[in-house]
Amino acid sequence: MVMTVTRITVEQWSLWRELRLQALEESPYAFSSTLAEWQGAGDQEQRWRLRLENVDFNAIATLDDRNAGMVSGVLENGRVELISMWVAPFARGRKIGDALVDSVVRWAEGMNITTVELRVKEHNLQAIALYVRHGFKDVGIDNCDDNLENLERLMVRN
Repeated sequence: MVMTVTRITVEQWSLWRELRLQALEESPYAFSSTLAEWQGAGDQEQRWRLRLENVDFNAIATLDDRNAGMVSGVLENGRVELISMWVAPFARGRKIGDALVDSVVRWAEGMNITTVELRVKEHNLQAIALYVRHGFKDVGIDNCDDNLENLERLMVRN
């Protein structure tokens, strides 16, 4: 088993598009965005390039030369927010999630930033367990509206 995590550039927008569309289709419950919002952008190279330009850190994971996951990080106000995390079903339980979380944490540490935060859907118990293993602490509900499907937990790692 050979696993790699690689930070990608804007020039690799089509790879990011492929993974993002897979993520939104396979795990719609995990994201704030929807497949419908991004699917129409399939041929809009500029929109995908802008997504990568506007987000500070974007990485993909491969497992035995297959695309296995993705993650991003945003630098804001002296802290990093981990966003857009997804692991392909074939790669779950094989340490891909650990490697992706570690890549964002190491990126933050490389900038001497110790606070990394994220938001995760309250019902996504596997993701919450992954983040807890990496030192994130649940600090409570962050997003609450009338739709219980939108409840998100704010988790912080210091």
